[in-house]
This record gives sequence, structure tokens and C-alpha cells, in this order.
Amino acid sequence: MQQMTFAISGMSCGGCVSSVRKALGAVPGAHVDDVTVGSATVSYDASRTNPAAISQAVRDAGYEPVNPGARATAGATSGGGGGRKGGSCCG
Repeated sequence: MQQMTFAISGMSCGGCVSSVRKALGAVPGAHVDDVTVGSATVSYDASRTNPAAISQAVRDAGYEPVNPGARATAGATSGGGGGRKGGSCCG
């Protein structure tokens, strides 16, 4: 298993955390280690998925991963900011 930790822009609350956790959990071969407001750590089976697919799952949930594949095996975290696509998640 490989592990990647990356920042996610646009997250602001527990609902965002739940949305990202659900999206990442649906990626075949990925295991969600941790999701907090603004970041995620995912372990993944490189024979089943890759950082690009994991990043796309975050985008599909409406958030933006920040340099997710830059240092995937090192588990590096990158900074980020910004807002969720389409407006506020909290109304």
C-alpha cells in the first residue's frame, strides 16, 4: 500500500469532511485513513488505483485537491485555500 496526504481547498465544516470521506471511500483500492477540514490521508493499492483517480473523486465531490501527487509516497501535505465549487456547502 502507498499513502498520500494532501490539502483540499474549499472545505469548511463537518459536512465537507463527510462528503470527501464518502467520495474517497468509493474509490476502488483506496482506504481513507483520515479526513479533516482542509486535508486528507489515503492509503491505496497502486495496482487498483492512483493519485489521479483519488484526486478526481475529490473534484467530483466539489472540492479541489492541492498537489496530491507531488509527493504521494512521502505523505506530504501541501497548503491551499479557496472555496467550494458552486457555493457554500453549509447554506
